[in-house]
Amino acid sequence: MIAEIESAAGRRNARVYELKIVLLGTKPPIWRRLRVPGDANLGWLHAVIQVAMGWTNSHLHHFLTSDARYADPHHIENVGFGDEPDRDEAKARLMQIAPHEGDQFGYEYDFGDSWEHEITVEKILLNEAAAATTALCLDGGCACPPEDCGGIWGYAELLKTLKNPKHPEHKTMKEWLGRPFDAKAFDVAKANLWLRKLKWPRVTEAQLRKVLMGRDDYHE
Repeated sequence: MIAEIESAAGRRNARVYELKIVLLGTKPPIWRRLRVPGDANLGWLHAVIQVAMGWTNSHLHHFLTSDARYADPHHIENVGFGDEPDRDEAKARLMQIAPHEGDQFGYEYDFGDSWEHEITVEKILLNEAAAATTALCLDGGCACPPEDCGGIWGYAELLKTLKNPKHPEHKTMKEWLGRPFDAKAFDVAKANLWLRKLKWPRVTEAQLRKVLMGRDDYHE
Protein backbone atom coordinates (compact mmCIF):
# COMPACT_ATOMS: atom_id res chain seq x y z
CA MET A 1 0.00 0.00 0.00
CA ILE A 2 2.81 2.41 0.90
CA ALA A 3 4.58 1.59 -2.37
CA GLU A 4 1.40 2.32 -4.33
CA ILE A 5 1.01 5.69 -2.57
CA GLU A 6 4.64 6.60 -3.28
CA SER A 7 4.25 5.55 -6.91
CA ALA A 8 1.14 7.69 -7.31
CA ALA A 9 2.89 10.64 -5.71
CA GLY A 10 5.82 10.19 -8.07
CA ARG A 11 3.47 10.25 -11.05
CA ARG A 12 1.84 13.45 -9.80
CA ASN A 13 5.27 15.06 -9.73
CA ALA A 14 6.27 13.65 -13.12
CA ARG A 15 7.20 15.91 -15.97
CA VAL A 16 6.03 15.88 -19.55
CA TYR A 17 8.72 16.19 -22.18
CA GLU A 18 8.26 17.89 -25.52
CA LEU A 19 10.66 16.30 -27.98
CA LYS A 20 11.57 17.09 -31.55
CA ILE A 21 12.78 14.10 -33.53
CA VAL A 22 14.57 14.76 -36.83
CA LEU A 23 15.70 12.09 -39.28
CA LEU A 24 19.16 13.38 -40.15
CA GLY A 25 20.15 13.97 -43.76
CA THR A 26 16.63 14.32 -45.16
CA LYS A 27 15.64 17.29 -47.35
CA PRO A 28 13.00 18.50 -46.76
CA PRO A 29 13.44 17.27 -43.20
CA ILE A 30 11.41 14.35 -41.89
CA TRP A 31 10.49 15.20 -38.32
CA ARG A 32 8.00 14.76 -35.49
CA ARG A 33 7.21 16.77 -32.38
CA LEU A 34 5.97 14.65 -29.48
CA ARG A 35 4.90 15.00 -25.87
CA VAL A 36 5.81 12.00 -23.73
CA PRO A 37 6.04 11.23 -20.01
CA GLY A 38 9.42 12.17 -18.60
CA ASP A 39 9.49 8.95 -16.58
CA ALA A 40 9.10 6.81 -19.73
CA ASN A 41 11.81 4.20 -20.14
CA LEU A 42 13.74 4.15 -23.41
CA GLY A 43 12.20 0.85 -24.48
CA TRP A 44 8.78 2.51 -24.39
CA LEU A 45 10.16 5.56 -26.18
CA HIS A 46 11.49 3.26 -28.91
CA ALA A 47 7.94 2.00 -29.50
CA VAL A 48 6.66 5.58 -29.63
CA ILE A 49 9.28 6.55 -32.21
CA GLN A 50 8.46 3.55 -34.37
CA VAL A 51 4.76 4.42 -34.40
CA ALA A 52 5.14 8.17 -34.85
CA MET A 53 7.91 8.14 -37.44
CA GLY A 54 6.39 5.38 -39.53
CA TRP A 55 8.93 2.56 -39.10
CA THR A 56 7.92 -1.10 -38.75
CA ASN A 57 10.28 -2.36 -36.01
CA SER A 58 11.88 -4.76 -38.50
CA HIS A 59 15.48 -3.98 -37.52
CA LEU A 60 17.73 -3.37 -34.53
CA HIS A 61 18.11 -0.01 -32.84
CA HIS A 62 19.89 1.82 -30.06
CA PHE A 63 19.89 5.16 -28.24
CA LEU A 64 23.14 7.08 -27.97
CA THR A 65 24.08 9.75 -25.43
CA SER A 66 27.43 11.45 -24.96
CA ASP A 67 28.64 8.75 -22.58
CA ALA A 68 26.57 5.60 -23.13
CA ARG A 69 24.59 3.47 -25.54
CA TYR A 70 21.23 1.94 -24.63
CA ALA A 71 19.70 -1.02 -26.42
CA ASP A 72 17.39 -3.98 -26.03
CA PRO A 73 19.67 -6.68 -24.55
CA HIS A 74 17.55 -9.42 -26.14
CA HIS A 75 18.28 -8.31 -29.68
CA ILE A 76 21.75 -6.86 -29.88
CA GLU A 77 25.29 -8.05 -29.27
CA ASN A 78 26.82 -6.42 -26.24
CA VAL A 79 29.46 -4.54 -28.23
CA GLY A 80 29.37 -1.61 -25.85
CA PHE A 81 30.24 2.05 -26.03
CA GLY A 82 34.00 2.43 -25.75
CA ASP A 83 35.01 0.25 -22.82
CA GLU A 84 31.52 0.23 -21.31
CA PRO A 85 28.94 -2.43 -22.27
CA ASP A 86 25.57 -1.47 -23.66
CA ARG A 87 22.99 -0.52 -21.07
CA ASP A 88 19.47 -1.91 -20.91
CA GLU A 89 17.07 0.61 -22.47
CA ALA A 90 14.21 -0.67 -20.31
CA LYS A 91 16.08 0.39 -17.17
CA ALA A 92 16.84 3.94 -18.32
CA ARG A 93 14.31 6.75 -18.14
CA LEU A 94 14.08 9.77 -20.39
CA MET A 95 14.40 12.21 -17.49
CA GLN A 96 17.63 10.49 -16.42
CA ILE A 97 19.48 10.63 -19.75
CA ALA A 98 18.17 14.09 -20.72
CA PRO A 99 17.33 16.03 -17.56
CA HIS A 100 17.37 19.54 -19.04
CA GLU A 101 15.69 21.51 -21.80
CA GLY A 102 18.01 21.67 -24.79
CA ASP A 103 19.54 18.25 -24.13
CA GLN A 104 20.05 16.09 -27.19
CA PHE A 105 20.60 12.40 -27.79
CA GLY A 106 20.55 10.04 -30.73
CA TYR A 107 18.43 7.14 -31.92
CA GLU A 108 19.66 4.88 -34.70
CA TYR A 109 17.39 2.40 -36.42
CA ASP A 110 18.46 -0.31 -38.89
CA PHE A 111 22.24 -0.56 -38.68
CA GLY A 112 22.41 -1.47 -42.37
CA ASP A 113 20.55 1.57 -43.73
CA SER A 114 21.62 3.54 -40.64
CA TRP A 115 18.66 5.84 -40.08
CA GLU A 116 20.02 8.35 -37.57
CA HIS A 117 17.60 10.48 -35.60
CA GLU A 118 18.46 13.53 -33.50
CA ILE A 119 16.18 13.96 -30.49
CA THR A 120 16.04 17.36 -28.78
CA VAL A 121 14.29 18.17 -25.51
CA GLU A 122 12.48 21.37 -26.45
CA LYS A 123 10.38 21.78 -23.29
CA ILE A 124 9.90 20.13 -19.91
CA LEU A 125 6.40 20.71 -18.56
CA LEU A 126 4.83 20.05 -15.18
CA ASN A 127 2.37 17.19 -15.49
CA GLU A 128 -0.44 18.86 -13.59
CA ALA A 129 -3.00 16.22 -14.54
CA ALA A 130 -0.67 13.41 -13.44
CA ALA A 131 -2.11 11.26 -16.19
CA ALA A 132 0.53 11.27 -18.90
CA THR A 133 0.76 7.60 -19.79
CA THR A 134 0.46 8.13 -23.53
CA ALA A 135 2.45 9.91 -26.20
CA LEU A 136 0.94 12.79 -28.14
CA CYS A 137 2.13 13.88 -31.57
CA LEU A 138 1.85 17.67 -31.89
CA ASP A 139 3.20 18.12 -35.38
CA GLY A 140 5.44 16.63 -38.01
CA GLY A 141 6.60 16.80 -41.56
CA CYS A 142 6.95 14.35 -44.45
CA ALA A 143 6.44 10.63 -44.72
CA CYS A 144 8.78 8.03 -43.30
CA PRO A 145 11.07 6.45 -45.91
CA PRO A 146 10.18 2.90 -46.94
CA GLU A 147 12.04 0.21 -45.04
CA ASP A 148 15.14 -1.30 -46.70
CA CYS A 149 15.42 1.38 -49.37
CA GLY A 150 19.14 1.89 -48.80
CA GLY A 151 19.41 4.65 -46.24
CA ILE A 152 19.50 8.38 -46.99
CA TRP A 153 21.24 7.95 -50.36
CA GLY A 154 18.98 5.10 -51.45
CA TYR A 155 15.88 7.04 -50.43
CA ALA A 156 16.96 10.06 -52.48
CA GLU A 157 17.49 7.82 -55.49
CA LEU A 158 14.11 6.18 -54.94
CA LEU A 159 12.34 9.54 -54.98
CA LYS A 160 14.10 10.53 -58.20
CA THR A 161 13.06 7.25 -59.80
CA LEU A 162 9.43 7.62 -58.75
CA LYS A 163 9.25 11.16 -60.11
CA ASN A 164 10.46 10.10 -63.55
CA PRO A 165 8.07 7.74 -65.39
CA LYS A 166 10.74 7.30 -68.07
CA HIS A 167 13.33 6.03 -65.60
CA PRO A 168 14.21 2.38 -66.41
CA GLU A 169 13.54 1.40 -62.78
CA HIS A 170 10.31 3.38 -62.37
CA LYS A 171 7.92 0.47 -62.82
CA THR A 172 10.09 -1.89 -60.75
CA MET A 173 10.24 0.53 -57.83
CA LYS A 174 6.49 1.11 -57.89
CA GLU A 175 5.94 -2.64 -57.79
CA TRP A 176 8.49 -2.98 -54.98
CA LEU A 177 6.66 -0.38 -52.89
CA GLY A 178 3.37 -2.18 -53.41
CA ARG A 179 1.24 0.88 -52.67
CA PRO A 180 1.15 4.61 -53.53
CA PHE A 181 3.79 6.67 -51.76
CA ASP A 182 3.57 10.40 -51.06
CA ALA A 183 6.85 11.63 -49.62
CA LYS A 184 5.27 14.85 -48.34
CA ALA A 185 2.40 13.21 -46.49
CA PHE A 186 2.11 12.96 -42.71
CA ASP A 187 -1.14 12.50 -40.79
CA VAL A 188 -0.96 13.74 -37.18
CA ALA A 189 -4.41 12.39 -36.31
CA LYS A 190 -3.51 8.91 -37.56
CA ALA A 191 -0.25 8.96 -35.59
CA ASN A 192 -2.13 9.84 -32.40
CA LEU A 193 -4.75 7.17 -33.01
CA TRP A 194 -2.08 4.48 -32.89
CA LEU A 195 0.11 6.10 -30.24
CA ARG A 196 -2.84 5.88 -27.85
CA LYS A 197 -2.87 2.12 -28.28
CA LEU A 198 0.63 1.62 -26.86
CA LYS A 199 0.52 0.08 -23.40
CA TRP A 200 2.12 1.84 -20.44
CA PRO A 201 4.70 1.57 -18.99
CA ARG A 202 6.10 -1.23 -21.19
CA VAL A 203 5.28 -2.44 -24.68
CA THR A 204 5.94 -6.04 -25.68
CA GLU A 205 7.17 -6.87 -29.17
CA ALA A 206 3.91 -8.64 -29.90
CA GLN A 207 1.85 -5.65 -28.84
CA LEU A 208 4.00 -3.23 -30.83
CA ARG A 209 3.72 -5.47 -33.88
CA LYS A 210 -0.06 -5.47 -33.56
CA VAL A 211 -0.16 -1.66 -33.35
CA LEU A 212 2.14 -1.22 -36.34
CA MET A 213 0.20 -3.70 -38.44
CA GLY A 214 -3.01 -1.84 -37.63
CA ARG A 215 -1.43 1.48 -38.49
CA ASP A 216 -0.27 0.17 -41.86
CA ASP A 217 -3.53 -1.71 -42.55
CA TYR A 218 -1.59 -4.94 -42.89
CA HIS A 219 -3.28 -8.32 -42.37
CA GLU A 220 -1.43 -11.61 -41.99
